[in-house]
Amino acid sequence: ELRRRVTLDPDILADLAVEITPKAYVRVTPMTHAATPLGAGFGVTRFASPTQAFRVIYLGQDLTTSVAETLVRDRFQGKATRKLLDVEAATWGATEVSASAPLTLIDLRTTGLVRLGVSTEAARGKAQGQGRKLSQAVYDQTDAQGLVYSSRLTGRTCICVYDRALPGGLGASPVIEVTRLAGFVDALRALNVTLIATP
Repeated sequence: ELRRRVTLDPDILADLAVEITPKAYVRVTPMTHAATPLGAGFGVTRFASPTQAFRVIYLGQDLTTSVAETLVRDRFQGKATRKLLDVEAATWGATEVSASAPLTLIDLRTTGLVRLGVSTEAARGKAQGQGRKLSQAVYDQTDAQGLVYSSRLTGRTCICVYDRALPGGLGASPVIEVTRLAGFVDALRALNVTLIATP
């Protein structure tokens, strides 16, 4: 399944290319990587390369979205009590990322997936195989620097940045533990999650 190459219509791809200059977008990252706020990994994430041909990083438009996409995800589905232990939260940090020049991104926020003939699961489903195949095709068939899509959890804008756009055009603030951020508890509250002290 992964070996089957996805061929995308070059005219539609060109039409979906947008220039976005992220300003103070939020990246939530494990504190173990605090020294490299723009460090990119292979991982098995939504738009990671299925063949480890390139690395990516993810940015969210705001703290709530980045927390939803990293710490919360689907872990509390169907649970009445939605609690996050402070010790776990403290293992995560956040950095603000801004670009000095526009990034050229393929826009998957509205009709992009439908127009490309790609399953909307690619950007919105829980399973991530479709997204990885799509991302590999975009990486191979365009010179785009990444993808822009809507978070399936908050609906806000997220950006997947390819390694070929790093490090040059992006700058990041020092990584700070999310538990020390003024907006962190509010971000959790917006997601109906309570931060609790470890018993």
